[in-house]
Amino acid sequence: MLTIILTGPTGSGKGRAAVELSRALDAEIVSLDSMKVYRHMDIGTAKPPAALRGERPFHLIDIVDPCEEYSVGRYVRDALRCLAEIHARGRPAVVAGGTPLYLRALVRGFCPAPRGSAEERARMEAQIAAEGLQALYEELRRVDPAAARVIHPHDKRRITRALEVHRAGGVPFTELWKRSVPGLAPGSFRLFGIAWPREELYRRIDARAERMAADGLFEEARRVAAAFPARSRTASQCIGYREIWEASGGTDSEAAVLERIKRNTRRFARKQLTWFRGFPELEWLAAGGRKASEVALEARDRLRMPPGG
Repeated sequence: MLTIILTGPTGSGKGRAAVELSRALDAEIVSLDSMKVYRHMDIGTAKPPAALRGERPFHLIDIVDPCEEYSVGRYVRDALRCLAEIHARGRPAVVAGGTPLYLRALVRGFCPAPRGSAEERARMEAQIAAEGLQALYEELRRVDPAAARVIHPHDKRRITRALEVHRAGGVPFTELWKRSVPGLAPGSFRLFGIAWPREELYRRIDARAERMAADGLFEEARRVAAAFPARSRTASQCIGYREIWEASGGTDSEAAVLERIKRNTRRFARKQLTWFRGFPELEWLAAGGRKASEVALEARDRLRMPPGG
């Protein structure tokens, strides 16, 4: 069964469009958001209200406390399990959210190999210049013989990458690949994105931040800080909460903190748009001047046509 993914930058209205699309398709919704997984962090993560969650089935929202880490690998496993269960019930699934790392892992697969540092790569280049590539290949044969058997002795890129991973984490690259999680199969999903003119998107982001503040974001952030003084690294990075927590005990006014929240949210939206360029299969839906229901119906109608049709 086809999985529909609806993404877009923060503030683009993808949550409302996903609800409308799920109504049109009688589908269940799987969150694609690294912050909606956290309980108690409701206003700043723009979670759907309780009444709506009672109407539509939502998954992967409110599953861990702010003191817990939640990783990309865990998300992919949880999302694939949810999708399998939804499809087993004979229901369509709409995956909705804008966390680019989660999106990439879901559609491309995930391997927990650490990223090497520029310093380590420079050291290997210096070693190659001094001792030759064969020296690195011999090291690879010692630390990861399984990788050495399938990598040609002259394949500099793959030799250095395998060693980079081993030196960073002490675990053979081949062992990490055994722990990898395949993503959605090609052709098993359609990927849609909600597009706004840049300046209009920024106005929406600023207006949403104002609404969140009026709805009690500052008070909620303080309650979370009091209940969970030791928050996970991931939860601590949530825009909106992070700025409030960092300003705690300082002299900044709420108005000044709110301006930082707006600025950082706009910056995050720019980063998301850059990430989305790496998904050639993404089909954009123009949202300017249209209701969420109209955007959702366009996505539904496009499902009747081949990708790009």
